[in-house]
Amino acid sequence: MAHAQGIGSLAVGCIGLVFGVVATGSYYKYKEFLQQKSAVLLRYSPELPTESRIDLDVNFGLVYDRRNRIPLWTIEHLTRETIKPGIDVDRGKSNFCEDNNIHPFFRSSNADYAGMSSSGYDRGHLVPAANHRHSQHSMNNTFFLSNIAPQVGEGFNRDKWSHLERYVRALVKYYANLWVVSGPIFLPRREQDGKLYMKYEMIGANQVAVPTHFFKIIIGRTKDSHIDVLSYMLPNAPIDNDVPLETFLVPVDVLERNAGFLITNKFSKQDLRYINQPLPIDFKLFPPGQRRNSLPSPLPPQATLSEPSSSDV
Repeated sequence: MAHAQGIGSLAVGCIGLVFGVVATGSYYKYKEFLQQKSAVLLRYSPELPTESRIDLDVNFGLVYDRRNRIPLWTIEHLTRETIKPGIDVDRGKSNFCEDNNIHPFFRSSNADYAGMSSSGYDRGHLVPAANHRHSQHSMNNTFFLSNIAPQVGEGFNRDKWSHLERYVRALVKYYANLWVVSGPIFLPRREQDGKLYMKYEMIGANQVAVPTHFFKIIIGRTKDSHIDVLSYMLPNAPIDNDVPLETFLVPVDVLERNAGFLITNKFSKQDLRYINQPLPIDFKLFPPGQRRNSLPSPLPPQATLSEPSSSDV
C-alpha cells in the first residue's frame, strides 16, 4: 500500500510542478495543457506524419514515402472473388498515371521512368494488377504511380517477382481471406574500409529512389481462423529462374526491423499455425513474354506440411 501511495504521489507531484496546484482531475487539465502547448510548438512544423496513407481501392491501399517517391508499403485483401477475372477487364486499357492525392513536390511521373529499356528499370507494381482484375476500375487503380517503384525488369519484375505474385494468387484457393503486405527495403553494404554504407540509385527529375530489395508478407486466414504467415525478401536484381522462391524466405522479424514497422502484433499467437512453410505449388515457368491466364491446382497442403518448430511460433 505504501508503495502504491508513493507512485501516486510522484505522479501528482509532476503534474503539480506544471500547474502549481494539486487537485482532483489534474491529469485531464495537464493533458489539455499539453495539447495547447503542442499546438503552439507545431504551428510551423512540417506535416505529421511525413508519410501519406492512400486508399486506392476498397481492397488495397498504401502508405506513400514522399521522400523517396515510392510506396513505403502496400496492403491488399484478397479473396477468390477479387482475383476472379471480370467481364471485358483488360490490362491493355489501363495506363500509368500520376496520383493527384500526392502534392506535386513529392510525386513521381512517367518521365522519371523514361528510357527504362536502357536503364533496366520497370514501373514495378507493388499491388499487382492481376490481383484485382474483377473490375476495370480496380485494375486501373493499381496503375497510379503511387503504387509503383523502380524494379529491375528482366530476371526480376517480369520473372521472379512475378512468380511470387502468381504464388500469392494460387494461395487464395486455400484461405478464406488473404492479406498481402509488400514494399521496398534499403539495405546497407559493407565497403572495403569495413564500414556499412547506404547506397542506392535515384532516377528521373523527381529523384525516385531505387530500392535494394523488395519484401512481401503473406497472411492467410482459414475458415476456422487459423493463420499462416510467409515472409519473403528478394534483391532488386536479376534472379535465375531455377532458384526456388523458398530461397528468399526470411524471419518475419527481419523484415519488421528493416522495413520499420510491426505486423506480428496484429494477430494472436494462439491463432498462428505455420510460419514460412509454403504450400507445395508447382510453377511451370513460361518463356519470357508469355502470360499465364490460369494456374494449375496446387497439391493438398497436407501432403508436405509439418508442425512448426517452437522457434517458429
